[in-house]
Amino acid sequence: MISEEHLYAIALRECSLIGDINFHKLIRTFGTAEEVWKRAKKEYTKTDGIGRKTVSDIGNEDYLKFAEKEIQFCEKNNIRILLRYFNELPHLLNECDDSPAILYQKGNFDDSLQKISIVGTRNMTSYGQQFIWDFLEAASSSKCISVSGLALGVDKEVHEQSIHYKIPTVAVLAHGFHMLYPSKNKKLSEKILEEGGALFTEFNSSRKPDRENFIQRNRIIAGMSPSTIVVETGFGGGSVSTAAFANDYNREVFALPGKITDPYSQGCNQLIFQNKAAAISTVKDLVDSLGFNHSKEKVAELFPYSEISIQLTENQESIYQSIKANPQVSLDDLAQMVSVPSYKILPVILELELLGKVKSFSGRQFSAI
Repeated sequence: MISEEHLYAIALRECSLIGDINFHKLIRTFGTAEEVWKRAKKEYTKTDGIGRKTVSDIGNEDYLKFAEKEIQFCEKNNIRILLRYFNELPHLLNECDDSPAILYQKGNFDDSLQKISIVGTRNMTSYGQQFIWDFLEAASSSKCISVSGLALGVDKEVHEQSIHYKIPTVAVLAHGFHMLYPSKNKKLSEKILEEGGALFTEFNSSRKPDRENFIQRNRIIAGMSPSTIVVETGFGGGSVSTAAFANDYNREVFALPGKITDPYSQGCNQLIFQNKAAAISTVKDLVDSLGFNHSKEKVAELFPYSEISIQLTENQESIYQSIKANPQVSLDDLAQMVSVPSYKILPVILELELLGKVKSFSGRQFSAI
């Protein structure tokens, strides 16, 4: 239900120097947006870090008139107005210090379901597309919600495949609900709502998709989920900012590695190299890491391989069998067992490690896998 408090909250957020953080400071001091509206201009010194200039716009009747029109627009278009200080935001987003003071919602959102944010480049390749298909198919047996940004490329694929696999999906917009950008995705946005998903935005109906809004939007995508997956992105791509927000919020970040020569894998590789994201090796491992209660059926691997026995050379087989019979055997003891100098054994052990047959430990000790 839209109340008078919503009116004052919208008006307050329209003030030129009242961003989300200052909004929260003032609410903590005065209790409600209505009280801030009535008292803050005279009593601003009660709030640390708030000066006369910050509150100079508060009380402007034009903002109240705007708020009235905004509420009428929301009522007409079945838009919910969520206030952070009423604890109405998605609970994980509510924990973020810079979460929006006001969030507008269309559609359905079950906050009890696990969320997973998936982002990436607008220039998606078949490699990224195949990963999205495989991952969402694996996740479809879990009760989860996908979150993305309704852009072209990776975002669009995430929403479409989520719908295909009957996974509720959330799109976070970089503009108000008076329009849909990009217009190519208008039918997709309608489909998201029809299939039980939701659209969110922190921007009111006067806000266009300005460039800076997209970075701001990305913090909501990161904030809504415990984990963010970066599928493909170039150096400095928008998805890198989403990963940065997720890191700041102490959330998990996963990135899909690719060839160093592929421009839309370079951002992912950099995140992994800088320890800002965990590398995705297989879809099964990713699903396990996310803690999804996936089905007992075998989850296809991102990089599938045939289950065939590896044919070892005679030299490899001899050393492997000796290690297998003597777990955590030292290099010197192994050299005595097989009557081969240690400097000749080490290259063979390295080959066995690369084949996944042997694991090394500190102190030059080895065990069979």
